[in-house]
Amino acid sequence: MNAVKAGRQPPTSIPTLVSAGREVAWEMFRFGPKYPQAHAGVQFPLDSQAEFWKQMVPDWAYSLPAPNPTVPALRELVRKVGPTVLVSHSQSGIYPFQAAALDATGIAAIVAIEPGACPAATADMAPYRGLPVLVLFGDFVGTSAYWNARLQSCRAFANAANAAGGRVQVQLLPDAGFGGNTHMLMQDKNSLDIAAWLAGWIERSGANAGANANASPR
Repeated sequence: MNAVKAGRQPPTSIPTLVSAGREVAWEMFRFGPKYPQAHAGVQFPLDSQAEFWKQMVPDWAYSLPAPNPTVPALRELVRKVGPTVLVSHSQSGIYPFQAAALDATGIAAIVAIEPGACPAATADMAPYRGLPVLVLFGDFVGTSAYWNARLQSCRAFANAANAAGGRVQVQLLPDAGFGGNTHMLMQDKNSLDIAAWLAGWIERSGANAGANANASPR
């Protein structure tokens, strides 16, 4: 940016960044339909939102090279630590799937919490054959065109993967008995109950046998 300002580089060399204020994030994270209105029964602790907004810093992820260096690093992590349950959230949601596409060996399961993207339904489904996968969404998804589109895309992926021998489950928390959850469900008031439910899913999937739980960075 300084080089562009000084005239040494063209404006096209400026990297892409995304910055969202609380008004945009309020709707994106489904705290409510419009800032500062809250959804009825929302589980996010709105009395603590001042601390939450401190994380709203510029995002440079879209300027990273392709493939994102996190993906091969995640694949290497699994090689080092052994059978691993990969857990991701939001922007990092696609990373475990991309790591599995490189080599699914040692990936015991994938838990994608409100992923920003799932693999395309037209992608090669061989890496996901027999792999336990949970794609988890909170509440109020139907009120957001952005998140509803991602839910439908993940459902299309699940259908294609399962038709090819996959074990993909797309779960909405209201259907599991949890209401009011936002995109930031790990910070919602009932997060410990959700964590217990997730641990139960891992147990039922059989992925916990000798596996580690590692989180992919957001």
